[in-house]
Amino acid sequence: MMNNIYLMGECMVELSLTSSGLLKQSYAGDVYNSAVYMKRAFSDINVNFFTAVGEDTLSDDMVETFQQEGVGTELVQRARGKSPGLYMISVDSNGERSFSYWRNDSAARQIMQFVSAENVGYLCMGDIFFFSGISLAVIAPSERDIFWHLLRKLKDSGVKIAFDPNYRARMWNDKTEAKIQFERAFRMSDMVLPGIEDLEQLYGFTELSKVQDFSSAFGIDELVIKNGSKSVCVIIDGESTQVEITPIDHVVDTTAAGDSFNGVYLGARMKGLDITDAVELAAAAAGEVIQHPGAIISKAAFSNKIKEVNDAITVACD
Repeated sequence: MMNNIYLMGECMVELSLTSSGLLKQSYAGDVYNSAVYMKRAFSDINVNFFTAVGEDTLSDDMVETFQQEGVGTELVQRARGKSPGLYMISVDSNGERSFSYWRNDSAARQIMQFVSAENVGYLCMGDIFFFSGISLAVIAPSERDIFWHLLRKLKDSGVKIAFDPNYRARMWNDKTEAKIQFERAFRMSDMVLPGIEDLEQLYGFTELSKVQDFSSAFGIDELVIKNGSKSVCVIIDGESTQVEITPIDHVVDTTAAGDSFNGVYLGARMKGLDITDAVELAAAAAGEVIQHPGAIISKAAFSNKIKEVNDAITVACD
């Protein structure tokens, strides 16, 4: 059973408006959110974050927050003269969010400068290495070859590669650049967790069958296709499993829906849960997260939901 995962990405300062009109500060980022929710759901998994932060007091507080969440920080690097990126969330009446970013010179963009022999050695001890389309986008184009060499070394060392093609158009020069990088990631990944919404923006796919046909060329061992509130389709060795999920009536903020799903699904599979149970647990986690404001919700609300679904799975298996 797998028990050790490294996740690479960016954590930023998150600003969101409270009901009183004040700004609330917290920390978030797609891969970091997945790390937090995985650790909360599966406390015995060693969840480690590979990123770069600054040397300022805000970065100090950020790293302390990682540690409070139980996320390993031995590979959190310090980029001299840099600070974390920042973003602000605006949410409409349907819970859909829009973002304003200040991240072009963030510390996380320096992460490839810290791919040392020692750090690669740590990463090679993981069972899984997880990254996203945003993780790729923050790497300077001139340094992406360093990343691909790192990924090849990890794969050759027996580490399973997991990828979420989280696409943000503003982070790429054009769609062609993004497609080249994503398709390289598809070919090297053992597990891919795309959302149809992301692939629609990048490739124009609106149907599950189109995503399946496109993905079949890359030799992906486990393909997990998220289709919003409709369903999740998992394809392993050509065998397709469709898992229906219960839509949430009261949506507050969808900021970390996919991130929380990814973290809990990966953790569930690492712990040996079958496809259906893993999807149901991950979907329930995401369903709870979107009923609260912000990317990282309270531990109590999240833990209660995870326990409720785990208990239901246990009863169903008895």
